Amino acid sequence: MSELEARLSSYEPTIRAPRLVGDVTYALHETAVGRLLLASGPRGLVATSYAASDDDEHRVTTRLANAVSPRVVRGTSPMIDEARRELDGYLAGRRRRFEAPVDPALLTPFQSEVLQTLAGAVGYGSTTTYGELARLIGRPRAARAVGAALGANPVCIVLPCHRVIARDGSLPGYAGAVAAKRGAEALPMLQELLGGRIDASTRAWVLLVSGDAQQAEGNRDEA
Repeated sequence: MSELEARLSSYEPTIRAPRLVGDVTYALHETAVGRLLLASGPRGLVATSYAASDDDEHRVTTRLANAVSPRVVRGTSPMIDEARRELDGYLAGRRRRFEAPVDPALLTPFQSEVLQTLAGAVGYGSTTTYGELARLIGRPRAARAVGAALGANPVCIVLPCHRVIARDGSLPGYAGAVAAKRGAEALPMLQELLGGRIDASTRAWVLLVSGDAQQAEGNRDEA
């Protein structure tokens, strides 16, 4: 065997093949905190991701096709219908926890550990810091890695990365740009603290003070 053949035979690609668990169904759902892409598979809810634009929708569906199943279809399913009801109830202040099963197909093992620990340890209306969450998973020096794991959370709100803030109380970016975290993605935490529904006027004010002027203008029109 030549040296090249030996190197090729020992090569292990880092790209994982899709799991091929069956069709992934997704739908777009307008909420008080923006448009979410809800996706489900046979094992549960795969994604509740922010999808404000068509590019966002394409990005999430491409990720689903690459990681879960190449068969990603737009439609609805009992799991998506349940996720709609639970999200609407949560954002209206009628629900404080989610019961829909989550399929961690898009999560790395580390992400799964971080997010499951967060969901179990930090309840409705509470916050923690990146450093404290790192300590909770037994890796006190991994605050940056915890932040990166939260930043790629595909199951936003349901797995509550909005409850994690910086040590100084600021809201660093996660699950997208910093402006999004300070605006639309900060709204779930505000809703929890207020204990009730976020109306269009409140949402417009939050987006305005966050510097998200374009979204704020649209919300003033709605109000």
